[in-house]
Amino acid sequence: MGNRSTLLFLVLLLFSALVASVCGYEYEGKRSEREESEQKTQGEKWFLLRQLHNVVKTDAGSMRLVKGGFRRGSFLHSPMHIGFISMEPNSLFIPQYLDSDLVVFVRHGEARVGHIYKDELAERHLKHGDVYTIPAGSAFYLENRVQNQRLHIICSIGSTSESMGWHAFQSFFIGGGIHPASVLAGFDHATLSTALNVSSAELSTFLTRQSSGPIVHLSTSNHTNTWSKFLDLEPHQRLAHLKRIVNLEKEASPKEEEPTWSLRKILLTLLNREDAVKRVGHKAPSPYNLYNRKPDFQNDYGWTKKLDESDYSPLKQSGNGVYLVNLSSGSMMAPHVNPTAIEYGIVLKGTGRIQIVYPNGTLAMNARVQEGDVFWVPRYFPFCQIASLNGPFEFFGFTTSARRNHQQFLVGKNSLMQSLRGPEFAAAFGIGEKRLKRIANAQREQVILPLSSWDSPHDKASEPERKKRANFERIMGSWGSDMIMGFD
Repeated sequence: MGNRSTLLFLVLLLFSALVASVCGYEYEGKRSEREESEQKTQGEKWFLLRQLHNVVKTDAGSMRLVKGGFRRGSFLHSPMHIGFISMEPNSLFIPQYLDSDLVVFVRHGEARVGHIYKDELAERHLKHGDVYTIPAGSAFYLENRVQNQRLHIICSIGSTSESMGWHAFQSFFIGGGIHPASVLAGFDHATLSTALNVSSAELSTFLTRQSSGPIVHLSTSNHTNTWSKFLDLEPHQRLAHLKRIVNLEKEASPKEEEPTWSLRKILLTLLNREDAVKRVGHKAPSPYNLYNRKPDFQNDYGWTKKLDESDYSPLKQSGNGVYLVNLSSGSMMAPHVNPTAIEYGIVLKGTGRIQIVYPNGTLAMNARVQEGDVFWVPRYFPFCQIASLNGPFEFFGFTTSARRNHQQFLVGKNSLMQSLRGPEFAAAFGIGEKRLKRIANAQREQVILPLSSWDSPHDKASEPERKKRANFERIMGSWGSDMIMGFD
């Protein structure tokens, strides 16, 4: 009787242990899923830049900025900011210079950009798909002269250590008045009046006429301002109108060499625009149209285009690269790594998913993105882009290096899995070479991959099955690995 009681007690004890073990696994599984979900949510806050800040906003247009994020001090710091400029028909972004390099991409519409290049004014006509660079410290303006068409520009703005912590970048307006104030307005009026050789009354009028903001209407049926009157004058009339002003720095410091951003040079070239363009326009770089460029890679599932300093030399000044990717429905940019640059992307068309992986092998982010969304990927972090099933997925972006970006693909025919294939790599996964070879050769495509027939990333019906399998593998632990390895 005693032996039976002891045996029954042991059976009950074993059963209780098994139940506790199963409950423990279930709890651990749920906790792991919860932690993974929280981690993905946190990843979206870091890597998706969805907070737009108004830098400029007027009736004639706006400039908005998304800033990169931080995590624990300088780790995961984003050194670039993405700007969106929108301008109404027949409007002007008034002359200014920045303390940061500017790379612009025309998303919609047409523009005329004028900027100081080698001490003279260079003007270029920009159209849809054009890329153009404006160096830091180079005075420039943007015009949208097209009737009934808005202008939309995407630009990269590098962060600068010289902005004294005011903003991500700083604009210094050459023109201006009450709003925005011209940099001239900061000088003592007696000093400025002497330097300009004009009366105090004329100086006061000169510095207070503009009050429409940094982006202004040039002319409409109901609105006319100083800028539209000025730009509509004939060249010789503009020259006569401000003849006394253009000698500002020449008279103030005749022996000193004039800097590139000299107000005198800016006004001279603005007043004599046509002559300046004829004289030095050929020296300035031309824009580069991304849509006219042949794909650097193309297959049945999409194409990629990359632009670096070897293709377009002005990018060397800014230190940025540019790219454009189009993925067909359901296709995927293979998991890869950028070993030389941080990458920024702006969704131009369609919807898709961006997956980013932490160095410890956990999923940092698996976010659905749509037109207008901005994301960034730190250097070395593995990631991929996946198009949704309802249409093409197109995104444009910048990299923080103007040198050729040799992406390292982790999967596909041209991947590291193929290059490293051998006994060492097989041992790292704990499988035999034969099985590793079979896995490495299963994907016959490269760079842009088709939707897998085994498991669609957008197939919601397969999600419960994947969770079951993940929980099973977690519970089985090393037993599962040992059993699988036995079949090699």
